[in-house]
Amino acid sequence: MAKLKALLHNRNFIFLLATVSGLLTDKAAPWTEPLILPGLAVVMTVSTMSIPNSAFRSARTMIMPAFLGSVMSYLVLSGFILILTRLMIQEPSIRAGFVLIAAVPPAVAVIPFTTILKGNESFTLFSTIGAYLTALMILPLMAYFFLGIKNIDPMKLILITGELILLPILISRVLLFKGWHKPIAPFKGPITDWSFFLIIYTIIGLNRRIIIGNPDLILPVAAIAFLSIFVLGYLIDTIGRLLRVERKTLLSLTLLGTLKNYGLSGGLALFFFNRESSLPSAVCSIFLVFYIIWMDYRQKRSKPAIV
Repeated sequence: MAKLKALLHNRNFIFLLATVSGLLTDKAAPWTEPLILPGLAVVMTVSTMSIPNSAFRSARTMIMPAFLGSVMSYLVLSGFILILTRLMIQEPSIRAGFVLIAAVPPAVAVIPFTTILKGNESFTLFSTIGAYLTALMILPLMAYFFLGIKNIDPMKLILITGELILLPILISRVLLFKGWHKPIAPFKGPITDWSFFLIIYTIIGLNRRIIIGNPDLILPVAAIAFLSIFVLGYLIDTIGRLLRVERKTLLSLTLLGTLKNYGLSGGLALFFFNRESSLPSAVCSIFLVFYIIWMDYRQKRSKPAIV
């Protein structure tokens, strides 16, 4: 019983269980799909509780992270994905799927992942907001010039930014002001971990048939997912260490430079193209989970290390 209890409190086990469950069965995924946004909003709220109010008082502390967030997500990660796609992918629908990944902003989950991995939370928050504001211009332009899509509504990005970033920040400020964060704090870890179980299971479960039904397309897609997440993450970390970037900030930059909003790109792929075009987003979602597990493992094994 003690071992089972320990497993149920082990973040890496919870994430792995969610991944395996999503690959084994998708029956519950349609029922849990409406809970993804509320679950992520809860995670965002408890994660931003640890960001002090003082972080919001200086515009100077916000501008540089916002700029660097856009650079890491679009110049570094999007550029890397587009180069790999051109070199490795011939199938038009799969290529379209990767272009959409390159076009979307970073995963909103980089903020709670930063909290989990003990990165620079305020830096990641402002970087993510900056990248989402940049996406309002970049996403429609990339979709038009690379894919010929003319009718992407930027309002969806505005709603995502409001629902999953700005609203949780406001709620966390209220919790801090009223002192209601204190009884929540001891349960912050389990709330975050099991909310991610729900989110990870649902995303993978909804894409299970796409993943299993396209074994002939999986290898090059998985190769790009691995290179753009694990290998690029290693390169960012290595260069950052050489430049003596502060450890917590480097972790934040690594997450911003490796993780995209695969839920948004997969949804756009299904809407504008076909199921095959959403395969890159589904596969990248799985690699995202293993990347966070790997980073968490490395951090616990060697505290000075980031990745």
